Amino acid sequence: MVAVFNKELLSWYLITLKLRQTLESGRPPSPNSENRSIEFPPQQQQKLQQEPSESLHVIVNENGEHLQEEEASSPVSDWVISIKEKLDQACQDDVASSWAKLSIYKIPHYLRDSTGDDKAYAPQIVSLGPYHHGKKRLRQMERHKWRSLDHVLKRTKHDIRLYLNSMKEIEERARSFYEGPISLSSNEFVEMLVLDGCFVLELFRGATEGFKELGYSRNDPIFAMRGSMHSIHRDMIMLENQLPLFVLDRLLGLQLGNPDLKGLVAGLALRFFDPLMPTDEPLTKSDINKLESSFKSSDTFDPLSDLGGLHCLDVFRRSLLRTGPQSTPRIWIKRWSNNHRVADKRRQQLIHCVTELKEAGIKFKKRKTDRFWDIKFENGILRIPRLLIHDGTKSLFLNLIAFEQCHLDCSNDITSYVIFMDNLINSPEDVGYLHYHGIIEHWLGSDEEVADLFNRLCQEVVFDINNSYLSTMSDAVNRYYNHRWNKWYASLRHNYFSNPWAIISFIAAVVLLLLTLAQTYYSVYGYYRPAQ
Repeated sequence: MVAVFNKELLSWYLITLKLRQTLESGRPPSPNSENRSIEFPPQQQQKLQQEPSESLHVIVNENGEHLQEEEASSPVSDWVISIKEKLDQACQDDVASSWAKLSIYKIPHYLRDSTGDDKAYAPQIVSLGPYHHGKKRLRQMERHKWRSLDHVLKRTKHDIRLYLNSMKEIEERARSFYEGPISLSSNEFVEMLVLDGCFVLELFRGATEGFKELGYSRNDPIFAMRGSMHSIHRDMIMLENQLPLFVLDRLLGLQLGNPDLKGLVAGLALRFFDPLMPTDEPLTKSDINKLESSFKSSDTFDPLSDLGGLHCLDVFRRSLLRTGPQSTPRIWIKRWSNNHRVADKRRQQLIHCVTELKEAGIKFKKRKTDRFWDIKFENGILRIPRLLIHDGTKSLFLNLIAFEQCHLDCSNDITSYVIFMDNLINSPEDVGYLHYHGIIEHWLGSDEEVADLFNRLCQEVVFDINNSYLSTMSDAVNRYYNHRWNKWYASLRHNYFSNPWAIISFIAAVVLLLLTLAQTYYSVYGYYRPAQ
């Protein structure tokens, strides 16, 4: 075989080959070789080595017949080709991705790494959706999912193909809710939607109607509301562990014979996740009915629309913020467009800590409402609703904050509240003071753990205080804090009126001072105007 590397010598090669073919036409082929190489003069070989970028491969056999001709690849051309391939892949990803429907996100690395607690974001017992599907530690729950699906089919007397075909119709829409390419095949993805969706609905319905009425034994290891249910609650509210709400609506509609059913799953989800509410005052029936009616009448919550994040975490967040806060931006901010302002990581201080506010004379009182975010300030009194903190509060707040950080059409109300409480609490003493006034109730080991919890919740969180619904109220508190007379009055009250004995001592000192002044006055008066 022969290889020729220079384009400029191609014509010379062909002429040489033709001459060689003519001269050797009568010569028998060599028995030791089928092909023979053409050798070139040393000057041309050197030139070929110096110019490898403009090259061709020309391969001929012993008879001088042309076998192959191709352009040789150089390092530069390989690099350009690889870049073009990456650009083509990026273009395909951009076309295939539906960013408008994306609402179930993977937790950003900067949030996951800042907390140092992966368990707050990753499920420990049950996986829902594709992100954690098939993980080894979560496989034990799979057999219980299949049991729940078997219960559904026996109770409804439906064929499994009814559910598979229905999920097949909405597969592409369901995939668009998730971030990045999903490695599951079409059949695997549809199977996951049916299996996980029916499992979730059985839990929702069992919590409301009773698992016994659904056909489960009273000693069922999962469907009996035992100790593991608390961990299941926590796993099912995580951002990475969500199913699109319209999928659950479709599955429940098939079970009840109404394929176009909407809104009922939202009400069932609220009842199921009620133990996670960060308040010790459970929802009343009237509150739940109002929520269900608002979900049904609100266009922004339509499960089949393209708006909003349509999953259980979003439903839970909406229930927390029912009749939610309205952010009132500062007057000077109105001159600027929100599209041109970027949150400044250095400006996240909404308010001073409890100890400093106390020194300025600000009082703290518990506000009687189950809306934990509804904080008011009037006449030097900061009224804060009661907040219940348990071992699931950290995971709940972290996933709510992550959703607000990731979803473009989501306000920062939960993030604002958590940062406000983080500003208030700088030490265990601050926690103890709020606990004494009934504002914080916690089931953790100590006040120090509560302070550490709030101080870690919003690390690396991007937040703009100008868009916070608490910014106006915080300004009023800070103006009160910066007033000198308030600090003097607070210092006087703290030093001289902190207890009854201090008050008696102060009154005695004042009386003694008045008597001393009176004695001095009469002594001076008698000296200058003696009695006649």
